[in-house]
Amino acid sequence: MDIAILSRNEDLYSTRRLLEAAKTRGHDVSVIDYARCYMNITSRNPTIHYKGNELAPYDAIIPRISPKRTFYGAAVVRQFETMGTFSINPSIAITRSRDKLRSLQLLARKGVGLPITGFANSPSDVDDLIDMVGGAPLIIKLIEGTQGVGVVLAETLNAAESVIQAFMGLSANIIVQEFIQEANASDIRCFVVGDKVVAAMKRQADTGDFRSNIHRGGSATTIKITKQERETAIQAVKIMGLKMAGVDLLRSKRGPLVMEVNSSPGLQGIESTTGIDIADKIIEYIEKHSKPITRHSRYEG
Repeated sequence: MDIAILSRNEDLYSTRRLLEAAKTRGHDVSVIDYARCYMNITSRNPTIHYKGNELAPYDAIIPRISPKRTFYGAAVVRQFETMGTFSINPSIAITRSRDKLRSLQLLARKGVGLPITGFANSPSDVDDLIDMVGGAPLIIKLIEGTQGVGVVLAETLNAAESVIQAFMGLSANIIVQEFIQEANASDIRCFVVGDKVVAAMKRQADTGDFRSNIHRGGSATTIKITKQERETAIQAVKIMGLKMAGVDLLRSKRGPLVMEVNSSPGLQGIESTTGIDIADKIIEYIEKHSKPITRHSRYEG
């Protein structure tokens, strides 16, 4: 098969591992900087050009889209889909999962466990917003934030009011969530491929911090997840419409709670922690679910 990895940097661990896994399984694979792609949008012969040349058709793509370039990256994925190329994560699912508020609303609609979450526009509603999520301490998140950036723990009522009003004064979109004390500054990252959790790890925040992201200094260990946690992670990915994702869960008194569904989950932390070859499982999934592109599928798909 001809496979393209859509990534801005071929030296990133996740990109390199996917490249290695595809080559090991005998595929022709390229790394394409999606930000350098440009498109001819036409009904008869849609094409994608890259660095001055028209790209030949690919059988499948693996999008590794940066949160900062979701709009353009999803447009490139959508163009590949128009040409009949299989994408392990569809463009609409990528944009759906990247919108933190929308994704939480979709999960809530299907009854998935979530931290109580509030969203408001007016500073005059701040007091009721704080009460809505159970008061302080509480978590304040920028909707556009990633990897723990733009996430604040407000430990007192005064701190919560000040931070929320400050964000609102900057016209920043935020959500406010209850603080799950019993999680003890840890979460669980479940890596889902298709309808299976292929690996899971527990992430623990560094001393003095509450954010368990490894990028923020957190540590990771292997963990055996429960049946309910497994089912919750798989359901969350299905609701988003993704086929590959990282699902971050909190263990709470009322069961697993979904914090986020990540459509471009990193491989380094979870492969290093669990020793599982996740890249190989991703390529294997593509082999089973994609079809070689034909002229008919390219223009009619």
